Amino acid sequence: MNRRSPAPFGPEGGTHRRRLLQAIGGLGGLATLPKSWGATGQAFAAASPGEASGEPRLVSIHGSLTEVVYLLEAQHMLVGTDTTSTHPAAASQTPKVGYLRQLSAEGLLSLKPHAVLGTDEAGPPAVLAQLRQAGVPLQLVSVKHRFEDLIEKVKLAGEATRRQSAAQALSADLRKRWQATQQQVARRHAAASGNTGPRVLFIMAHGPAAMLAGTDTGAHAMLSYAGAHNAMTQVQGWRALNAESAVQARPDWIVTTQESVSALGGLPTFWQLPGLALTPAGRQQRVLSFDTMALLGFGPRMPAALQELQQGLS
Repeated sequence: MNRRSPAPFGPEGGTHRRRLLQAIGGLGGLATLPKSWGATGQAFAAASPGEASGEPRLVSIHGSLTEVVYLLEAQHMLVGTDTTSTHPAAASQTPKVGYLRQLSAEGLLSLKPHAVLGTDEAGPPAVLAQLRQAGVPLQLVSVKHRFEDLIEKVKLAGEATRRQSAAQALSADLRKRWQATQQQVARRHAAASGNTGPRVLFIMAHGPAAMLAGTDTGAHAMLSYAGAHNAMTQVQGWRALNAESAVQARPDWIVTTQESVSALGGLPTFWQLPGLALTPAGRQQRVLSFDTMALLGFGPRMPAALQELQQGLS
């Protein structure tokens, strides 16, 4: 049984904000935001006369932060983003400064940013040092693979865009959605009479070699949040996939990214990865694929992605 996460958003227009909010948890939560969101925007405009000529020039080097900036309706402040910033669709059209781990100082400095927003995964270190020497503030969130990472990103983006009130409203909404999802996971776990959950092998195949997720990874954290058992807990970090490790893992399910499936040319080719056909998951063709940033980016789509992961594995 093959399942995929929902397709990316459709065309954007006057309902841009509504579509973005739908992405973080459905229409049910919209009733909590429209009036306060509009009031926040009006209050900000009233408190900042003439800011159109003095708003900050920002570069986002992490897709999750880019998504938050769009939710805060401050996307016009983005003068550049990294290649992981593809959601919403309009973010793909922003000037690109490279992959978040392989940045170019020249490209970044040419955009004359007032600040660079990202995480401590950014690099290489030499480029970050050049930016600091040039006087460009680096505002980086420490990655700890937890829901609180998302809340820290919202706070950072709110301060950088001067949308603190809107950021507080967004954080409150995300917390509400996250708690609801966690309660759902707990109920399903209780209904399963304390079962440890399915064994899951998480595979990333974006580059030349397919990799397996061990502990201390975003994939491990999301599997744990979903009540699943990571089949590679004996490994820390990422390890190259080989037939022996796949077979020994005995996964009930394979979880991967849509980008991995696409890079390999589709699911038939994906199942040809070493050892997968010999696993319980392979024999039953059990795979779930997700948008990478939605599942592993710890951004505003995190509650919705966790809900879908948990439901898919149940």
